[in-house]
Amino acid sequence: MIALISDIHSNREALDAVFAVIDRLPGVEKVMCLGDVVGYGPEPEYCVDLVRERCQVCLLGNHDEALFAGAGDFNPHARAAIEMTARRMRPGIIAGSGKRERWEYLRSRPTTHREGRWLFVHASPRDPVREYVLATDGLLNPDKMEAIFRSFDAGQCAMGHTHQPGIFRRDLRFEPPPPQAGPSSGEAPWVELSEREQALVNVGSVGQPRDGDNRACFATIDGVRVRWHRVPYDYATTMEKIRATPGLDEILARRLAIGR
Repeated sequence: MIALISDIHSNREALDAVFAVIDRLPGVEKVMCLGDVVGYGPEPEYCVDLVRERCQVCLLGNHDEALFAGAGDFNPHARAAIEMTARRMRPGIIAGSGKRERWEYLRSRPTTHREGRWLFVHASPRDPVREYVLATDGLLNPDKMEAIFRSFDAGQCAMGHTHQPGIFRRDLRFEPPPPQAGPSSGEAPWVELSEREQALVNVGSVGQPRDGDNRACFATIDGVRVRWHRVPYDYATTMEKIRATPGLDEILARRLAIGR
């Protein structure tokens, strides 16, 4: 079984809470990160170091890429967060080896990974780093979705980027995760995928959920089965850290409380 995390966005409290759950799950053999370790949040260095330590695979996300390519097309809040992160993380002439290694780790991340019938990307199989595949695209942009499905030959593709967990089936329907088994359970039931069908699986966001649920989100896959996990974390502490960090806007704190 593989645990899939994505879109951590420098949120230490959410990442620690998610790894605490992963460590208790029986059968997890590997942890993979689908990108966007940094951006938006107050503790990029900690999150990069923990991902380096715990994840066997980590892909390049658009916020990670923006550290090196610039964030000119980001909204002002996201761009300011990347600029803050770059100022803190970019190694200078006298930087220690740890800072240089952290910087080079992010710079050298691959954009795709394949295992069996699974393709892993940050954004989409057609544009692994930047293209958004929105829950409404099957209805509003069917030609786009058809082109995306034609762009990959794997059976299933796992991704993040939109922070909205769920599955796109080949008929272009978007299915959010099924309801959890009970009010105290953080797990949804397993969803079975056919080995012969194409599907796009969004694993959700660890550090900045946007589906109206403020709990951190990650997924596990076992063969062609997928399950989502929701994890409560101390977002109030993260909010206070954001407010205390120059360059991070108040809106980045407020959205954590509402999961939007």
